[in-house]
Amino acid sequence: MNITVTLPSQLDDYTGAQRHLVLSLPVNTLTLAGVLDALELKFPGLRFRVVDEHQRIRRHIAMFVGETLVHDLTVPVPDGGRIQIVGALSGG
Repeated sequence: MNITVTLPSQLDDYTGAQRHLVLSLPVNTLTLAGVLDALELKFPGLRFRVVDEHQRIRRHIAMFVGETLVHDLTVPVPDGGRIQIVGALSGG
């Protein structure tokens, strides 16, 4: 199963500034949670930056599976799917 993941610059410290990844994952990672678990194995500490202790996507993070904004980690991710993690911008 191959997944393309695009990461924001806010996670550069965890990924060594890798922002576009193609992950080859086992079939049992068919959900967004499974993909995040795989990212955590590759980049320790990353998952907690985007998911809180209640297993919810943090308020300042937007996640897309394909073109769809998702709010639930149980969303399925198809083989060949694309995930984009976006960090919110703030200002005043």
